[in-house]
This record gives sequence, structure tokens and C-alpha cells, in this order.
Amino acid sequence: MDFTFTEEQQAATEAAKAVFSGVAPDSVPSPALTPGAVADDFDRTLWSKLADADLLSLLIAPEHGGAGLDTIALCLVLRESAKVLARVPLLECGAAALTLQRYGSDELRAEVLPRIATGDLVVTVAAGGRTGHEPAELAVQARPEGTDWIIDGVQTAVPWARTADRILLPAHTPEGHAVLALVPRAHPGVTLDDQISTSGERLAEVRLDSVRVSTRETIDDATAWASLRNVLTTGTCALALGLGERVLAMTSDYTGKREQFGFPVATFQAVAVQAADRFIDLRAMEATLWQAAWRLTTDAAGPLPPAGDVAVAKIWASEGVRRVVQTAQHLHGGFGADTDYPLHRYHACAKHLELSLGPAAAHEEALGDLLATHPLG
Repeated sequence: MDFTFTEEQQAATEAAKAVFSGVAPDSVPSPALTPGAVADDFDRTLWSKLADADLLSLLIAPEHGGAGLDTIALCLVLRESAKVLARVPLLECGAAALTLQRYGSDELRAEVLPRIATGDLVVTVAAGGRTGHEPAELAVQARPEGTDWIIDGVQTAVPWARTADRILLPAHTPEGHAVLALVPRAHPGVTLDDQISTSGERLAEVRLDSVRVSTRETIDDATAWASLRNVLTTGTCALALGLGERVLAMTSDYTGKREQFGFPVATFQAVAVQAADRFIDLRAMEATLWQAAWRLTTDAAGPLPPAGDVAVAKIWASEGVRRVVQTAQHLHGGFGADTDYPLHRYHACAKHLELSLGPAAAHEEALGDLLATHPLG
């Protein structure tokens, strides 16, 4: 298996490192000290810098002002963003752009993609189901009426919904067919109720009451919803990997300087073994992430559908990121809970990612179902 990245993907990584190098993970109040949201909006200054560096247009075709790259490039940038806890809707907007690029009509692509590429149009995604990005078939219903769709239902824990311009959400017909609707945040019939994530970010419960959406603003391709869900999930695994790598680096630095009995605690066998175990977790998270991203990018054949590779990546990411931050807190001692030190912020964000991914047992069950349907041999 060759994990060598292309020159374009490596260039995207270097551009992301340059942009995120000036971002401080403690740029907003601590979620541990804030009863509500840590901020009312995402980091608009950083969003503008990402647009100026052409990082918002990575997945958009050249005819719409983009670079025409793939899911792997998005994951590389997301990995860097998580290392500094960047407060931007990069995952949601990137996944939405890729979906619109692949499945949207020519008219819809021409309308929204150039504006997404320049950062002028912010799109989020309402995708949360029972476990992470599992399909929420009963959350929102759609019925045709003339040339429009009428949408009713509730989507919970939608990130950046209060500040995004549009929300890309799945709605299901009575027959179970998924339709993706690009709904303006201020559309008639749309109501937002505040929710707060474990990391202190502002989420929203989105209620839709007979919301009328034109056919032009919808995608009814049978495979679009599954594709969007896979990109969102794989991107979340990339966030977990980047966060975990930064946390382990913080732990290595701290234990290399902290002394007990006249020696750095990093030289103690018990400390070294725990850190080594977490390094193994991160390498497994990395390998399974790139395997999943590669399957989504290339549509290469395999013994299982790409959903199998995504399930394996989710198993490692949801368990791995939890173990990494727990070990980091343990090896930092009381210092890890100090609100003047950023580790507690990474812990809160890791918990949010773990909840977003859902429990590993659910993904193991999904993987088992795939193995039963596609026996290896």
C-alpha cells in the first residue's frame, strides 16, 4: 500500500500549515469556565485567510474557481486544523462543496460553488443520526408538490447552523428515498434552537415546518447522501488524528521537562509504555484513515465496499482519540486540568469528536453486517 501523497496534496498540506501556524487554541474563553457558547460566530478572520490561500476551493472544479482535488486533500487540511483547534466549518463546507460538485445540477453548481471557493458562501451540513453520521431516516421527511419539495422534521446538533448561510440536509420520502436539500438559514419555516457542544461551540436544533424548496436546490441522486456521509465521517477521523497527534506531542514535551526524583518522568518505564501505546493508536488511526479516504477518492474495488474501510477508520478514531487524551491527562497530572493550559480544551474537543463518530461497537456491528453480506474468500 502506497501512502505517498501527490505534489498537489503536499502543497495543500504546506499551505494549511502556514495558515494555521498563527492560530492559538485558546483564542476564545475556556468551555470549562463558560456557561454558554464560547463564541457567537466562527473565526471569520481565519476563514478569510483560508480563502486567500485557496484552501476553501480545493475540492471545487477549475471551471468554478477551484483546484479540483479530492477527499484526501480535504483530510490533510483538516488534520492540520485540528492541531490548533481551528474554529471554522471547514469539514462541513468542504464535504458540502464536494457533494454539490459531484451531484448538483449545472445551474446549482454555477450558483454556489464559485461563492464557496471565495469564502463568501458558508454551507454547513445537518447529518447527525443515532451514532455519528449514521443515516437519520426518520428525522426529516420530504414530499413532492409540483416542481418543489415540501420538507418537515427536526435535525439536532447541527454545527455552525447559526452562522452558516445555507444548510445541506437529508430528507427522506415515504418510500425511503433520500433527497439532499440546500436550505437557506433564514428560509420561511426554518427555526433554530440553540444547543452547546462539549467543546463549547454553538450548535442548533433545526426545525423545518412545511419548508418549500425548489427542485433546483435539491439533489435526488440515490447515492449522494451515502457519499456525503462517508466524506463527513472520514473527515471527522482526520480531525481526530490531528488532535491526537498534537496532544501526544504536548505530552512528550511536558514529560520530557517534568522531573521527579531528579529525572524527567519521560524516562520512567511506566510513562514510556503508556506513551508508546498511544503512538501505536495514532499510527493505526492514520493508516485506516488514509485507506478509507483512498477508497472514497478512487472508487477502487476491494473485498468490501468503501463503507467497510470507513467503518474500520471510525472504530480506531473513536476509541483512539479517547485513549490519547485520557493518557495525556494522566501523564500531565493536575496540570492537565489547569484552565490556563490548553490540554483541557483538546480533551473537550476530543469528547465532541468521539460523540460525533459514535461508539466503536456500533461500527463493529456495521462491519460485521458487511462481512456477512460480502464473505471473504
